[in-house]
Amino acid sequence: MEKYILSLDSGTTSNRAILFDHRGEIVSVANQEFEQIYPRPGWVEHDPRAIWRTQLSVAQRVVRQKGIAAERVAAIGITNQRETTVLWNRDTGEPVCNAIVWQDRRTSGICDKLVKKGHAPLIAAKTGLVVDAYFSATKIKWILDHVAGTRKLAEEGKLAFGTVDTWLIWNFTKGALHITDVSNASRTMLFNIHTLEWDVELLGLLGIPASLLPEVRASSEVYGTTAKEFFGREIPLAGIAGDQQSALFGQMCLKEGMVKNTYGTGCFVMMNTGGKPIASKHNLLSTIAWKIGEEVTYAIEGSIFMGGATIQWLRDQLGLIRKAPDIEELAAQVEDNGGVYLVPGFVGLGAPHWDPYATGMLIGLTRGVGKSHIARAALESIAYSSMEVIGTMAEDAGIAVAELRVDGGASVNNLLMQIQADTIFRTVVRPRITETTALGAAYLAGLATGYWESTEELERQWQVERAFYPVVDHAEMEKQIALWKRAVERAMKWNAES
Repeated sequence: MEKYILSLDSGTTSNRAILFDHRGEIVSVANQEFEQIYPRPGWVEHDPRAIWRTQLSVAQRVVRQKGIAAERVAAIGITNQRETTVLWNRDTGEPVCNAIVWQDRRTSGICDKLVKKGHAPLIAAKTGLVVDAYFSATKIKWILDHVAGTRKLAEEGKLAFGTVDTWLIWNFTKGALHITDVSNASRTMLFNIHTLEWDVELLGLLGIPASLLPEVRASSEVYGTTAKEFFGREIPLAGIAGDQQSALFGQMCLKEGMVKNTYGTGCFVMMNTGGKPIASKHNLLSTIAWKIGEEVTYAIEGSIFMGGATIQWLRDQLGLIRKAPDIEELAAQVEDNGGVYLVPGFVGLGAPHWDPYATGMLIGLTRGVGKSHIARAALESIAYSSMEVIGTMAEDAGIAVAELRVDGGASVNNLLMQIQADTIFRTVVRPRITETTALGAAYLAGLATGYWESTEELERQWQVERAFYPVVDHAEMEKQIALWKRAVERAMKWNAES
């Protein structure tokens, strides 16, 4: 009987489980949202127990709803929201507090102090990252400094830290495995991407005990198995990758210079840079894409905090649309933005600006502006933000971008994809299967277990669904880009104290 790979995609707002067959086709899908917690302005939290419950629920459901016996699941791959930080008690398995989400800005002050003390160059040289509240390191420090009793427990070796992949695997194995992979480790601001080890100097700088940290493994190997009680049999856990690295792999961007953009809650542009990390001159991130066997592949990345989340804001806070897909029809009712620009600095600005004190801004409003113009400006904000990153990425790597491969929920929006092609003056290619984040994790797990023999076999499965070609006048688009950049300048440092 045919076997399948189960991919678990633990996202920022929901957990998903997808069964893939040997052709890389989707057989079954289950999805469940979980609560977003906003205790204070700029703070974003998740209940780790809710993450675990919903991920387990959809994993069990996706197998059950197709009547597939667990014996037919060859392996499980996990991909996850990165940087989100969970600390839990090793003895009880209980979290010490809510998870601090990657979007959370509460540790901006800690980052400011690191920069003022001159530590940014050291951190960049070791980790490939800029100093920012985005990453896990300062979130760990904040918990140890602010949650009563945690530092003492950590120093006694009784606490465990993990990004979401680590937390899920701990639970799936009933505490037998405390592991992560190189792609997730490289997003903590504690991992040396050259030596592939947790960096003792950085741990000392932030006062983080090494005993907290998980073992770092390859992205594609058999780590262990799930406990029998969850599926009625033990299933191999065989692939781990942070969501953006997983999408890069799922898009089959296996050659140096290939680029993808994932349009999810945020937008994440990533370029394969081959066997060496590239130091960015434009505040982009050098990161580990994956490790298969002994071979490490690196990438350069630009993170845009507000992608689909901007559309959610139009829906939930402004009530301009009833559901997210409605934005395409609304925005298409006008030929242009009517002079309106939206800067999506709702949680600060990510690459290439890295300004935690920027705010969102809507500018260019006149009496003639209607909700269609605002909707179009929102779509354009996603495309312009991505355009900025793609341009600086090509300059850093010294590689001309030939095409942009796209995936994620908002990539099904044809108007957005056309705007994106127009802003970057390059072809935008959407694959037939846009669930490439989950697909990448499935591929990594399948390679580790022999379900697929080689990456060459996987490359043959990748197919184009639609390509978008630039059609606007180049000079006119340059004018629009200049106006966008003026708007961004006005939004930056808005919340800075001085």
